[in-house]
Amino acid sequence: MQDLALHLSQSGMITAGIVLVPLLAASLLVGLLVGIFQATTQIQELTLSFLPKVAVIGLILYFAGPFLLRVMVSMMHQDLLNFWQVVNLP
Repeated sequence: MQDLALHLSQSGMITAGIVLVPLLAASLLVGLLVGIFQATTQIQELTLSFLPKVAVIGLILYFAGPFLLRVMVSMMHQDLLNFWQVVNLP
């Protein structure tokens, strides 16, 4: 019983990692590139770092969104199948 609960929480964390890592990595890379650009040109504009990140995250969600949604739906399907075993209801 406890093993199943631990397995469900582990699969949830792995799924969250699969879904969030591409978004966070792209945001980090764009932020780093914009930061280097700002440091070299001495332009200190806050929207210059915000807008490219939003655009890149939007592009990633547009192109990888169906895959990420399939991953989340598959994890949710497995969780709902095993839910009654975890809570001990007939």
